[in-house]
Amino acid sequence: MSSSRTSCRATTEPVDVRELGTIEYTEAWELQRSRLTERADGTAPDTMFLLQHPSVYTAGKRTEPADRPADGTPVIDVDRGGKITWHGPGQLVGYPIVKLGDPIDVVHYVRRLEEALIHVCDRLGVRTGRVEGRSGVWIPADDRGIERKIAAIGIRVQRGVTMHGFELNCNADLSAFDTIVPCGIRDAGVTSLSYELQRDVSVEAVLPLARDAVLAALEGELPVSEDRWLPRPEAPRAPGVTFALQN
Repeated sequence: MSSSRTSCRATTEPVDVRELGTIEYTEAWELQRSRLTERADGTAPDTMFLLQHPSVYTAGKRTEPADRPADGTPVIDVDRGGKITWHGPGQLVGYPIVKLGDPIDVVHYVRRLEEALIHVCDRLGVRTGRVEGRSGVWIPADDRGIERKIAAIGIRVQRGVTMHGFELNCNADLSAFDTIVPCGIRDAGVTSLSYELQRDVSVEAVLPLARDAVLAALEGELPVSEDRWLPRPEAPRAPGVTFALQN
Protein backbone atom coordinates (compact mmCIF):
# COMPACT_ATOMS: atom_id res chain seq x y z
CA MET A 1 0.00 0.00 0.00
CA SER A 2 1.23 3.49 -0.84
CA SER A 3 2.66 5.52 1.99
CA SER A 4 1.62 9.16 2.20
CA ARG A 5 5.01 9.97 3.73
CA THR A 6 7.05 8.96 0.68
CA SER A 7 7.05 10.26 -2.87
CA CYS A 8 4.38 8.92 -5.21
CA ARG A 9 6.51 9.86 -8.23
CA ALA A 10 8.70 7.48 -10.21
CA THR A 11 11.66 9.87 -10.10
CA THR A 12 13.43 12.20 -7.71
CA GLU A 13 14.13 14.80 -10.42
CA PRO A 14 12.47 18.19 -9.77
CA VAL A 15 9.02 18.89 -11.20
CA ASP A 16 9.05 21.46 -14.01
CA VAL A 17 6.43 24.02 -12.89
CA ARG A 18 5.05 26.24 -15.65
CA GLU A 19 2.79 29.20 -14.91
CA LEU A 20 0.86 29.81 -18.12
CA GLY A 21 -1.45 32.68 -17.21
CA THR A 22 -4.79 32.48 -19.03
CA ILE A 23 -4.93 29.90 -21.81
CA GLU A 24 -7.75 28.37 -23.88
CA TYR A 25 -8.88 24.98 -22.63
CA THR A 26 -8.22 23.13 -25.89
CA GLU A 27 -4.71 24.57 -26.13
CA ALA A 28 -3.92 23.46 -22.57
CA TRP A 29 -5.41 20.02 -23.28
CA GLU A 30 -3.11 19.58 -26.26
CA LEU A 31 -0.13 20.70 -24.16
CA GLN A 32 -1.04 18.07 -21.58
CA ARG A 33 -1.37 15.27 -24.12
CA SER A 34 1.93 16.18 -25.75
CA ARG A 35 3.77 16.35 -22.42
CA LEU A 36 2.18 13.08 -21.25
CA THR A 37 3.56 11.28 -24.31
CA GLU A 38 6.99 12.81 -23.78
CA ARG A 39 6.95 11.91 -20.09
CA ALA A 40 5.85 8.34 -20.78
CA ASP A 41 8.61 8.03 -23.41
CA GLY A 42 11.18 9.37 -20.94
CA THR A 43 12.04 12.47 -23.00
CA ALA A 44 10.57 15.08 -20.61
CA PRO A 45 10.43 15.56 -16.83
CA ASP A 46 7.41 15.56 -14.55
CA THR A 47 5.61 18.85 -15.20
CA MET A 48 2.87 20.89 -13.57
CA PHE A 49 0.94 23.54 -15.50
CA LEU A 50 -0.73 26.26 -13.39
CA LEU A 51 -3.18 28.52 -15.18
CA GLN A 52 -6.64 29.98 -15.67
CA HIS A 53 -9.07 29.30 -18.50
CA PRO A 54 -11.52 31.58 -20.26
CA SER A 55 -15.06 30.51 -19.38
CA VAL A 56 -15.72 26.94 -20.59
CA TYR A 57 -17.71 23.85 -19.62
CA THR A 58 -15.98 20.47 -19.83
CA ALA A 59 -17.62 17.07 -19.49
CA GLY A 60 -15.86 13.96 -18.19
CA LYS A 61 -16.66 10.43 -19.26
CA ARG A 62 -19.54 9.90 -16.81
CA THR A 63 -21.50 13.05 -17.67
CA GLU A 64 -25.21 12.41 -18.23
CA PRO A 65 -27.48 14.43 -20.56
CA ALA A 66 -29.38 15.89 -17.61
CA ASP A 67 -26.15 17.32 -16.17
CA ARG A 68 -25.49 19.52 -19.22
CA PRO A 69 -26.64 23.13 -19.72
CA ALA A 70 -30.34 23.24 -20.54
CA ASP A 71 -29.84 26.30 -22.76
CA GLY A 72 -27.56 24.52 -25.22
CA THR A 73 -24.34 26.23 -24.11
CA PRO A 74 -21.40 24.44 -25.81
CA VAL A 75 -19.56 21.80 -23.78
CA ILE A 76 -16.16 20.24 -24.50
CA ASP A 77 -16.16 16.46 -23.96
CA VAL A 78 -12.84 15.37 -22.47
CA ASP A 79 -11.01 12.18 -21.50
CA ARG A 80 -10.79 12.70 -17.74
CA GLY A 81 -12.89 10.94 -15.14
CA GLY A 82 -15.84 12.54 -13.43
CA LYS A 83 -18.72 14.54 -14.88
CA ILE A 84 -19.32 18.10 -16.02
CA THR A 85 -17.70 21.18 -14.51
CA TRP A 86 -16.90 24.78 -15.34
CA HIS A 87 -13.55 26.52 -15.73
CA GLY A 88 -13.14 30.27 -15.90
CA PRO A 89 -11.52 33.46 -14.62
CA GLY A 90 -10.94 33.52 -10.88
CA GLN A 91 -10.33 29.79 -10.70
CA LEU A 92 -6.85 28.34 -10.27
CA VAL A 93 -6.35 25.25 -12.42
CA GLY A 94 -3.46 22.83 -11.98
CA TYR A 95 -2.46 20.02 -14.34
CA PRO A 96 0.30 17.76 -12.94
CA ILE A 97 1.82 15.55 -15.65
CA VAL A 98 3.54 13.08 -13.34
CA LYS A 99 4.78 9.54 -13.81
CA LEU A 100 3.56 7.59 -10.80
CA GLY A 101 5.75 5.09 -9.00
CA ASP A 102 4.85 1.41 -8.73
CA PRO A 103 2.48 0.13 -7.55
CA ILE A 104 0.23 2.79 -9.08
CA ASP A 105 -2.46 3.89 -6.62
CA VAL A 106 -4.74 6.35 -8.38
CA VAL A 107 -7.08 6.90 -5.45
CA HIS A 108 -4.16 7.76 -3.19
CA TYR A 109 -2.86 10.20 -5.79
CA VAL A 110 -6.25 11.95 -5.69
CA ARG A 111 -6.03 12.03 -1.89
CA ARG A 112 -2.64 13.76 -2.15
CA LEU A 113 -4.09 16.49 -4.36
CA GLU A 114 -6.97 16.90 -1.91
CA GLU A 115 -4.51 17.18 0.97
CA ALA A 116 -2.61 19.93 -0.80
CA LEU A 117 -5.76 21.97 -1.39
CA ILE A 118 -7.01 21.39 2.17
CA HIS A 119 -3.66 22.76 3.34
CA VAL A 120 -4.02 25.83 1.11
CA CYS A 121 -7.48 26.52 2.53
CA ASP A 122 -6.11 26.09 6.05
CA ARG A 123 -3.40 28.64 5.34
CA LEU A 124 -6.05 31.13 4.27
CA GLY A 125 -8.34 30.49 7.22
CA VAL A 126 -11.01 28.30 5.57
CA ARG A 127 -11.69 25.00 7.32
CA THR A 128 -12.38 22.24 4.79
CA GLY A 129 -12.33 18.47 4.49
CA ARG A 130 -13.23 15.40 2.47
CA VAL A 131 -16.60 13.74 1.88
CA GLU A 132 -16.71 9.95 1.96
CA GLY A 133 -17.36 8.58 -1.51
CA ARG A 134 -16.60 11.86 -3.29
CA SER A 135 -13.45 13.59 -4.39
CA GLY A 136 -12.47 17.22 -4.02
CA VAL A 137 -12.39 19.58 -1.06
CA TRP A 138 -15.57 20.50 0.81
CA ILE A 139 -17.03 22.83 3.41
CA PRO A 140 -19.66 21.36 5.75
CA ALA A 141 -23.22 22.61 5.83
CA ASP A 142 -23.61 25.57 8.19
CA ASP A 143 -25.71 28.69 8.67
CA ARG A 144 -24.30 30.10 5.41
CA GLY A 145 -25.37 27.24 3.18
CA ILE A 146 -25.54 23.54 2.37
CA GLU A 147 -22.47 21.33 2.04
CA ARG A 148 -20.42 22.90 -0.74
CA LYS A 149 -17.36 22.14 -2.85
CA ILE A 150 -14.52 24.64 -3.02
CA ALA A 151 -12.09 22.55 -5.09
CA ALA A 152 -12.70 19.81 -7.66
CA ILE A 153 -10.41 17.05 -8.92
CA GLY A 154 -10.66 15.03 -12.12
CA ILE A 155 -7.73 13.09 -13.55
CA ARG A 156 -6.67 10.59 -16.17
CA VAL A 157 -3.76 8.16 -15.91
CA GLN A 158 -2.30 6.79 -19.13
CA ARG A 159 0.90 4.75 -19.44
CA GLY A 160 1.43 5.44 -15.73
CA VAL A 161 1.39 9.23 -16.22
CA THR A 162 -1.24 11.59 -14.81
CA MET A 163 -3.01 14.40 -16.63
CA HIS A 164 -5.86 16.82 -15.93
CA GLY A 165 -5.89 17.69 -12.23
CA PHE A 166 -7.55 20.20 -9.92
CA GLU A 167 -9.45 23.46 -9.83
CA LEU A 168 -9.71 25.76 -6.82
CA ASN A 169 -12.30 28.53 -6.80
CA CYS A 170 -10.60 31.74 -5.69
CA ASN A 171 -12.72 34.72 -6.77
CA ALA A 172 -14.63 33.11 -9.64
CA ASP A 173 -18.17 34.12 -10.63
CA LEU A 174 -20.00 31.08 -9.26
CA SER A 175 -23.16 31.83 -11.26
CA ALA A 176 -21.53 29.90 -14.11
CA PHE A 177 -22.36 26.71 -12.18
CA ASP A 178 -26.08 27.53 -12.12
CA THR A 179 -26.77 26.17 -15.61
CA ILE A 180 -25.24 22.72 -14.99
CA VAL A 181 -25.24 20.00 -12.35
CA PRO A 182 -21.62 20.40 -11.19
CA CYS A 183 -19.86 17.02 -11.15
CA GLY A 184 -23.33 15.43 -11.41
CA ILE A 185 -24.02 16.26 -7.75
CA ARG A 186 -27.46 17.70 -6.99
CA ASP A 187 -27.44 17.67 -3.18
CA ALA A 188 -24.53 20.07 -2.62
CA GLY A 189 -23.36 23.52 -3.63
CA VAL A 190 -20.26 25.26 -4.95
CA THR A 191 -18.29 27.97 -3.19
CA SER A 192 -15.08 30.01 -3.38
CA LEU A 193 -12.39 31.30 -1.08
CA SER A 194 -13.66 34.84 -1.61
CA TYR A 195 -17.22 33.91 -0.61
CA GLU A 196 -16.13 32.00 2.48
CA LEU A 197 -13.74 34.72 3.66
CA GLN A 198 -15.94 37.64 2.55
CA ARG A 199 -12.98 39.34 0.91
CA ASP A 200 -11.34 39.17 -2.48
CA VAL A 201 -8.88 36.29 -2.79
CA SER A 202 -7.17 36.31 -6.18
CA VAL A 203 -5.65 33.47 -8.19
CA GLU A 204 -2.34 35.34 -8.08
CA ALA A 205 -2.36 35.25 -4.27
CA VAL A 206 -3.26 31.56 -4.08
CA LEU A 207 -1.02 30.18 -6.84
CA PRO A 208 2.28 30.05 -4.90
CA LEU A 209 0.54 28.41 -1.93
CA ALA A 210 -1.02 25.76 -4.18
CA ARG A 211 2.21 25.18 -6.09
CA ASP A 212 4.21 24.53 -2.94
CA ALA A 213 1.49 22.41 -1.32
CA VAL A 214 0.99 20.14 -4.34
CA LEU A 215 4.72 19.57 -4.72
CA ALA A 216 4.99 18.78 -1.01
CA ALA A 217 2.06 16.37 -1.17
CA LEU A 218 3.51 14.52 -4.16
CA GLU A 219 6.82 14.09 -2.31
CA GLY A 220 5.19 12.98 0.95
CA GLU A 221 6.42 16.05 2.79
CA LEU A 222 2.73 16.88 3.31
CA PRO A 223 1.26 13.49 4.29
CA VAL A 224 -2.37 12.59 3.75
CA SER A 225 -4.32 13.16 6.96
CA GLU A 226 -7.01 10.79 8.19
CA ASP A 227 -8.91 13.30 10.33
CA ARG A 228 -10.34 15.59 7.66
CA TRP A 229 -13.47 13.65 6.72
CA LEU A 230 -16.62 15.73 7.14
CA PRO A 231 -19.24 14.16 9.42
CA ARG A 232 -22.42 13.31 7.50
CA PRO A 233 -25.66 11.63 8.63
CA GLU A 234 -25.63 9.39 5.55
CA ALA A 235 -23.54 8.52 2.51
CA PRO A 236 -23.83 10.80 -0.54
CA ARG A 237 -26.59 9.94 -2.99
CA ALA A 238 -24.34 10.61 -6.00
CA PRO A 239 -20.79 9.41 -5.37
CA GLY A 240 -18.19 11.04 -7.59
CA VAL A 241 -15.70 9.02 -9.66
CA THR A 242 -13.02 11.41 -10.81
CA PHE A 243 -10.36 9.41 -12.57
CA ALA A 244 -9.87 7.38 -15.72
CA LEU A 245 -7.12 4.77 -16.01
CA GLN A 246 -5.70 3.47 -19.28
CA ASN A 247 -2.71 1.24 -19.81
